[in-house]
Amino acid sequence: MQLAAHEVYDLHELIVSCVNSISNMAMFKNMAKDPELKAMIERHFPAHVQDYNMKVEFVSKANGSTQKLNVPNLNATLQDYTKSPTNNFPPITPRTSIQQMDDREIATAYLLTLKRAGREYAWSAMETGNPTVREFLKDAFTMSCNHAYDVWQWMVQKGYYPLEPASQNTLNTLSSIYNEVREPSLV
Repeated sequence: MQLAAHEVYDLHELIVSCVNSISNMAMFKNMAKDPELKAMIERHFPAHVQDYNMKVEFVSKANGSTQKLNVPNLNATLQDYTKSPTNNFPPITPRTSIQQMDDREIATAYLLTLKRAGREYAWSAMETGNPTVREFLKDAFTMSCNHAYDVWQWMVQKGYYPLEPASQNTLNTLSSIYNEVREPSLV
C-alpha cells in the first residue's frame, strides 16, 4: 500500500502509542481489584490488540490491512448524565512511592491514555489522504472514544470523577449570547 511519508510517521507514532496502551492494559488487568474494572479492561483488550496489528499491517504489507476494526457501541449506563450518582468523592493525592497502583489510579491512567489516543487518531485521520487508512483511523477514534466513555462512567459511579449540572445562571448567560440561524433549504 502506497502511503505518504507523513502518514507513515503518524502510523509509527500511533503504533508506539499502542505498544504503551497494550502493555499498560496487560498490567492493569492483573492489578485491578474491582471486578467490574477488571472485566472492562479485559473486554477492551482484544480491540486494542487488533488496532495495533492493523497499524502494523498498514506499514508493513503491500496491500495494507484488509480487516475492519471491531468498533464497540457506546454503552451508556448512567441514569443521569449531569450529576454523580454518589455524594462520596474520595480525596486523592499523588503518591510518590508505589509498589502497585490502586483501581482509581489504574482507571485514571487508562482514561487519560484513551483520551490522548483519541485526539491523535482524530488528528491523524484529518491529515490522511489514503481513504482506507483514513476510515481505519476514524474507527480507531470511535473505539477510543467509546472505551473512554466506559471508563469515565465507572469513575463517575465510584465518585472518582465528580459530575454536576451546569447552573441555571450559566445556561441563561450562554443562551442569551447566541441566536439560531434559519437553516437554508436543501436544493
